[in-house]
Amino acid sequence: MVLFGLLGRVRAFDRHCNMVLENVREMWTEIPKTGKGKKKALPVNKDRFISKMFLRGDSVIIVLRDLK
Repeated sequence: MVLFGLLGRVRAFDRHCNMVLENVREMWTEIPKTGKGKKKALPVNKDRFISKMFLRGDSVIIVLRDLK
């Protein structure tokens, strides 16, 4: 199971919610699978930086404005 999110600046978008994002921080949590009879594994938080990316609109769930 993997949970994830993106945090970045929207540079462009269209009516389908396709977006060009800059300075994106991708964050996700990996929950490792455990074998039979092993201890329960702890979730691991990971992240990475992406300078520029295209995000297809059908994967967009919510867009929030920065409150600054």
